[in-house]
Amino acid sequence: MKVYIIGAGPGAADLITLRGAAILNRARMVLYAGSLVPTGILVHCHPDAEILDTSKLDLEQQQACYVRAQLADCDVARLHSGDPAIYGATAEQMRRLDALGIAYEVVPGVSPFTAAAAVVCSELTKPEVSQSIIITRVSGRASAVPAL
Repeated sequence: MKVYIIGAGPGAADLITLRGAAILNRARMVLYAGSLVPTGILVHCHPDAEILDTSKLDLEQQQACYVRAQLADCDVARLHSGDPAIYGATAEQMRRLDALGIAYEVVPGVSPFTAAAAVVCSELTKPEVSQSIIITRVSGRASAVPAL
């Protein structure tokens, strides 16, 4: 049993990575935040997967899902918008999984800021002009990812 923390990409179902889609296709439990991850991405899920919207679950309830999956020895796909390493809030989940002795793997996703640059046909860095990227956001509650 393993939990896969998967970056769902910037919103379009066809922008998830091949690895992320393959894991979704075989996982028997899928957790996703419906307030952040577009439901179109769920097309990659196994037809028999238990799919749970965690936007209304607290961390203890989500942890109970992991424990239930552990007892059933089934893999879990935990979908995060964009890439889990950027504003993904995965650290607390990983600490809880460590405490439970549950193995996990982080699967990167296409980050929305790079997808946005592609949509407008722009480079984020340019030789001899700009070699740095600064990623920031305003503090506060997260908002839904807009459709591309």
